[in-house]
Amino acid sequence: MSFADYIRKVKEMLRQVHAGKPDAEQIVAGNAPFELQPSGDFQKGSGKLYRRGVLLAHGLSDSPYHMRHLGEFFQRNGFRAMAVLLPGHGTQPGDLLDARWEDWAETVAYGVQCLAGEVDEVYLAGFSAGAALSLSQAGKDERVKGLFMFSPALAIASRARRSHLHRLYSWLLPRSAWLSVMPDQDRYKYESFCLNAVTQMWRLTQALPQGELNIPVFVAASADDATVSSIAALGFLSRVKHPLRKMLWYAAADPQQADVEWVKSALPDKRILSSAHTAVVMSPDDAHYGETGEYANCLHYFAQDDEHYSACLASQTAWLGEVTPNNLKYGLLRRLMYNPHYAEMETAMQNFIERLP
Repeated sequence: MSFADYIRKVKEMLRQVHAGKPDAEQIVAGNAPFELQPSGDFQKGSGKLYRRGVLLAHGLSDSPYHMRHLGEFFQRNGFRAMAVLLPGHGTQPGDLLDARWEDWAETVAYGVQCLAGEVDEVYLAGFSAGAALSLSQAGKDERVKGLFMFSPALAIASRARRSHLHRLYSWLLPRSAWLSVMPDQDRYKYESFCLNAVTQMWRLTQALPQGELNIPVFVAASADDATVSSIAALGFLSRVKHPLRKMLWYAAADPQQADVEWVKSALPDKRILSSAHTAVVMSPDDAHYGETGEYANCLHYFAQDDEHYSACLASQTAWLGEVTPNNLKYGLLRRLMYNPHYAEMETAMQNFIERLP
C-alpha cells in the first residue's frame, strides 16, 4: 500500500486501541507514523520528485513522536521524510510479548521501498533500536546512501541472550515475562518492559553486519548511556571507511578519537550531571519531554522507593542525567529526556549534509 494509506490504517488501529481515553487524539497523533514534504528550496530528483529522502525509525518501546524533531530538521534541509511505527509499539506494552525483530526489519524495508519510489537518494535515521535496524537495512540495500544514528543500540549485555528462557515458565507465572512493570503514564513511550523485547534486541544485534561500511555516517551517542553500549558506537565508527564520517560524543572527557567531536555533557548551572540514552534526539523546547515539559522520568525509584518516586515527580530542583550509581549520589535524580545541545547537534548535521556527495 502507499505510505499515505499505511498512515491512515495505523491511525485507525490506534484510535480503536485508545478509544475512550481523554487524551486519545494526542496519543494517536504522537504514536502514528508520519510523512513530511521538504520545505523551502530542495533539489528535484532525476525522474523522481525529490533528490533526497530520509526514513526515520524510532527506538524500542518508543514511538514516532521521538523522531518528530529530526523529521522537521530534515524537512527544512530539503529531504522528503517518512517515519514508521514498529510493530508492537504505540498500543500497549503487552504487544511486545510476541514481537519479532524480523517484523521490525520488514517495516523498515517497507518504508525504504515507499521512499525509494519518490527519491533518488535514500538516507536512514534511527534512534537506538531504530539505528540498529537502519544499519541492518543499509548492509543489504544499495539504495541506502547514508546513515544518521542516535544512541545506536549496536550491542547490549551478553546476559540478554538468556532472556528468552522465561517462556519455559511464564505461561504459569505471567509476571516472570516482564523485566519491569511500571505505571505506563507516558503517552509516547512504554514504561513497562518485557523480557521478549530484550531477547529480540539481542537477536537483532547478533544479526548486524560486521564488515566495513562505505557510505557517509553521522552518529550521536552518550558515553554515560545506561541502556546500550556506547563503546560499541565508537568501535563501529572505525569500520566506516567512507571519508565522510562524524560522531558527536556526549561525555565528561574527550575520547581523543579521529572524527569524534567531544561535547561536554555536564552542565552544573542547569543541574545536568550527564547526558542519557533517552536525551539525544529531543529538543529542550519539546512540550512533553523538554526542559519545561510535562513528563518527568523517575522510574528508577518506582519499584524500590515510593517516597523518592513521588518526591522526584514533584521536585523542581532534581538533578538530571543518566541513571548511574554515581549520579544517584547527588540526591534526587530525574533521567534526562532532552538534549541541551540539540541546536548544536542540528548545526553539526547541517554541516554534514552540506558535505554529502
